[in-house]
Amino acid sequence: MISRVLAADLPKHVGSQVRIAGWVHRRRQLKSIGFVVIRDRSGLAQVVVTGPASGTTTENMSEETVVEVHGLVTANAQAPGGVEITGPTFTPLSDRAEPPPFGLYKPHVTATLPTILDNAGVALRHPRLRAPFEVAAASVAGFRRTLDRLGFTEIHTPKIVGSATESGAGVFGIDYFGQRAYLAQSPQFFKQALVGVFERVYEVGPVFRAEPHDTARHLAQYTSLDAELGFITDYRDVMTVLRETLAGMIATVVERAGDVVDLLELELPEVPAEIPAIDFVEAGELLTRHTEPDPRGEPDLAPAHERWLSAWAARTHGSEFLFVTGYPMAKRPFYTHPDPARPGCSNGFDLLFRGLELVTGGQRLHRYRDYVTALDARGEPLESYQDYLSVFAHGMPPHGGFAIGLERWTARLLGVPNIRQTTLFPRDLHRLNP
Repeated sequence: MISRVLAADLPKHVGSQVRIAGWVHRRRQLKSIGFVVIRDRSGLAQVVVTGPASGTTTENMSEETVVEVHGLVTANAQAPGGVEITGPTFTPLSDRAEPPPFGLYKPHVTATLPTILDNAGVALRHPRLRAPFEVAAASVAGFRRTLDRLGFTEIHTPKIVGSATESGAGVFGIDYFGQRAYLAQSPQFFKQALVGVFERVYEVGPVFRAEPHDTARHLAQYTSLDAELGFITDYRDVMTVLRETLAGMIATVVERAGDVVDLLELELPEVPAEIPAIDFVEAGELLTRHTEPDPRGEPDLAPAHERWLSAWAARTHGSEFLFVTGYPMAKRPFYTHPDPARPGCSNGFDLLFRGLELVTGGQRLHRYRDYVTALDARGEPLESYQDYLSVFAHGMPPHGGFAIGLERWTARLLGVPNIRQTTLFPRDLHRLNP
């Protein structure tokens, strides 16, 4: 049997008989000549059907039917990729397909987001709807590649846990063979423990947040890109690794998804050699002078403030990225290391990217006695965290880490307004299917 050739590789086979296979993307009949466009994972291939029976041939294949085509690769500058297949023989590989929920052959998508999400298994076949996930896949490859180069070990930790990472807020409780358990909000406890084994670790996996947010930026389940590293001086070492990671992710998107970048006309960011940083207190002073106060009255950044600071960083530093450091300890998890010079402030940071908080990270506590003090100050019982705390009684180096939300990262790269546009089968306050 002739080996299957992908659409993108057809220009290498001009003058040869080939076999392609894919979905019928589009049909068009003109008197005695018909055109069938076949779509596979690499792109589109035009097949030309001539003769009196051409109309019957094209009519028998509905769009999205899976077919195999044997034919001759012929040069044609007007065809996709500059070639087409002539003298074809078609073999159906599926039943005649039912019509898709909207025209997948159209260059732009006019369907509403609910229609797309309700029919995701078919809708995502559209090249423009599939494209974000190629960017996401390349981003994950760049994350892994960069951290592998920096001496990290990839880990895979449980997603069913016995205690809540973030002190019990926003967790999904489950019955685990008669015991109370939770879906993991983060691999935080595990990745910290494994710093004591591998020194540097990372994980790519799902995390779960049962917070009833019904916004364009929140999900009940998302993919977290986590990293943790030991033997740091302070949080600035973590920021340095994060900067390298972001640069590696962008470089891999260019390398592996360059055709998608061109299709979507994306403007990828440049990661500066040193990402600018501003202290939370200084940021607050700027915001007080130039913006309306946060109506929530919380020691945190409101979405409008994140947007303003990002615009300020672009104007002042020419950077689409901005670190905000020194967040109040009251807004950080109990395992966050305080600033030795300002105990009410943390050795933690957020990274803003294009108007949105993208990454949270920082230095962690690493001494057992400091954890006892921190939990006692928050009224948390030590018993709930005993397995986690026991690691620190056996010697742990100074360490820290960060986490990137993959869907949020991809949405910012693409400039789309809703995180569900970059989420495969999103789970939110209202959506549990498909």
